[in-house]
Amino acid sequence: MKKLNIALVGLGFGGCFAGIYKDHPNVGTIGICDTNAEVAKNCAKHHGIDKIYDSLDDILNDKDVDAVHLVTPIPMHADHTVKVLEAGKHCACTVPMATSLEDIQRITDAVRKSGKNYMMMETTLYTYQFFYVKKMIESGELGRIQFMRGSHYQDMSNWPYYWMGLPPMWYGTHAIGPMVALSGSRIKRVNCFGSGTMDEKLHEQYGNPFPIETAIFEFENGLKGEATRSLFETARMYQEGLHVYGSKKSFEWGFTDGSLPYITELREQQDRRGFDTFFEEVKMPNFHQTLPEEIKKHTVGGRFDPLNPQESLMEGAGGGHHGSHPHLVHEFIMSILEERKPWIDEVLGGNITAAGVCAHISAMNNGEATIVPEF
Repeated sequence: MKKLNIALVGLGFGGCFAGIYKDHPNVGTIGICDTNAEVAKNCAKHHGIDKIYDSLDDILNDKDVDAVHLVTPIPMHADHTVKVLEAGKHCACTVPMATSLEDIQRITDAVRKSGKNYMMMETTLYTYQFFYVKKMIESGELGRIQFMRGSHYQDMSNWPYYWMGLPPMWYGTHAIGPMVALSGSRIKRVNCFGSGTMDEKLHEQYGNPFPIETAIFEFENGLKGEATRSLFETARMYQEGLHVYGSKKSFEWGFTDGSLPYITELREQQDRRGFDTFFEEVKMPNFHQTLPEEIKKHTVGGRFDPLNPQESLMEGAGGGHHGSHPHLVHEFIMSILEERKPWIDEVLGGNITAAGVCAHISAMNNGEATIVPEF
């Protein structure tokens, strides 16, 4: 099978992916780029990468590069993505896809015109937890989905400038994405409320007054879901949470991002009417079976033991974002080589992102129902 030449742009968070691309059996060469030359130099040395680019334009002018993975600042996602696609290269981009409905449409148009693949690299759709609850649904163990919740609590003080005052639901994809993917439907309408107060200086960049936003989403198939996103001045442990309530069992993320999930089961009582509830904390298995051997170790990160590979892979103590990073890389690469759409393409990524954009529009209009457009 053909090997792809990849360029990775942005090595802050993006540096997590360099080793995965380097190890993937279907990657020929990997080049890297960062605005900080020292960061790029150190990354190249650590991973044994020969090619360092000075700019994104240098990458786009290199005819040997097949695909670009963007891990650049949020305000640049739309422009960078369109540039990559218009240069005739496949594009993967970290979340969110964009921060306006107009830019989501612009990316969608660029995908269709170029004929190249676009993939939104949403980590939550490849975590141990997501795979586990997906299996519960598919096997019938969970029963009918009755309701879903997503949560993402994080404090962004002292992060780079573009985060300051960011509308919480603009970066709501980690809370929204799993609900869309598990529902088998798309979000069509949202009502959202902003809450709380924050330093006036945080209002200036985006005109957003809210440190927290909470939304109710309506899906085309009739399901409903709720998501809460906090970014500033809120005392809460970090969590990217997925909660799915079923007619037989429910799955709930633990209190912190690293806590074990809770599985609650309804059991009929023989000696009295109705049902009773029982719950247990469940250690997540590692769903690494679909990955090439060379990159399975990245699902457990530094916990991988080359002397006991199968044992360490079964630990369920994740590498980046609960073992999701190698799944994202593999899906992006194989979608190109197999000449098919990636799973999180411009349609799925567009609905997840647009739901968050529309949620903030609703919050700025005191919870007014907002229709999520199709792209």
